[in-house]
Amino acid sequence: MRTFADVFDPRANGLNFVRLVLAAGVIVFHSVALSGGEIEFPPLYQFMGYVWVDGFFTVSGFLILRSWLSKPMWWRYLFARLIRIYPAFWVCLLVTAFVIAPVAGVIANGGSWGQQISGANLEYFLGNATLVITQYDIAGTPADVPYPGAWNGSLWTLVWEFGCYLAVLALGLIGAFRWRHTVLVVFGAALLLQILGDVGIVSHPLLHLASRFGLMFAAGMVLHQYSHRIPLTWPLVGLAGVVLVGSMFLSDYRIVGALFLAYVALGTGALIKARWARLRNDISYGTYIYAFPMQQLLATMGVFAWGLLPFVVLSIIATAIPAAASWFLVEKPALRLKPRSRTLPVSR
Repeated sequence: MRTFADVFDPRANGLNFVRLVLAAGVIVFHSVALSGGEIEFPPLYQFMGYVWVDGFFTVSGFLILRSWLSKPMWWRYLFARLIRIYPAFWVCLLVTAFVIAPVAGVIANGGSWGQQISGANLEYFLGNATLVITQYDIAGTPADVPYPGAWNGSLWTLVWEFGCYLAVLALGLIGAFRWRHTVLVVFGAALLLQILGDVGIVSHPLLHLASRFGLMFAAGMVLHQYSHRIPLTWPLVGLAGVVLVGSMFLSDYRIVGALFLAYVALGTGALIKARWARLRNDISYGTYIYAFPMQQLLATMGVFAWGLLPFVVLSIIATAIPAAASWFLVEKPALRLKPRSRTLPVSR
């Protein structure tokens, strides 16, 4: 039976497509709250509320470990991570503060674009520029929407992803990856911390978030580290999907489902060979960071009252425009600053 390493082609895979699907899933989930609804069935809430973002972390864990092991030079690695996250993030903050929020203000209150600008717009950018999100509103806006007071409820996860990048760098610098089972120890430690949090022994919210994102990131690392031993076929991906869905009926699906989610996300990306799904342009990051403010803009326009399905569809269409602009005008040019590599995929 072919292994994951046999199937995965770093130059021709569907991981960008998988990440775009994950980003679209986030839009669907947020659409429920941003249109005034809620998901009352706990297994469905777990699936819709957590799987998409967790899936991003598993894909990142696989690719980031691969990046370090391929070129274990700290300056190269850190520079690549900085230019992947920060330029598009900063532009998104600026666009939200000085374009999206003022346009929403004109729609809601009338007047001109300039009348919607104040020191609060700049404070929004400066207060969040480090990746640590400390300010969600801009002068009390958005208001009069089903989910007020937050222009972007997605950006807070980025600091955790960057923290995972730094953890890989730290482990690499001390030579921990010379022992091939290091990633298994990291995964086990994150799993133990997650369990301790679930039973109430570890109650600090930051530790719980660290265990959540660390566990999912480590799951992707495990698949990379043991890719020569892990078999990969579509039937096995389907079986892993069944187990993943079943794990949603637990109080914390990750205890069982973390590795299965990683296998489904990464296995799907590796097995996809169709040309249409091998996306050379990766707009998933732009989709993730722009979806929430674009949805709030639509909510300000009253689109949420049209029903959930129209709101989802229009949210995806509206988000695609700044997401594509982010890739072609910000992310792709920034990635050209990286030292060239003949083995790594262009997007991460």
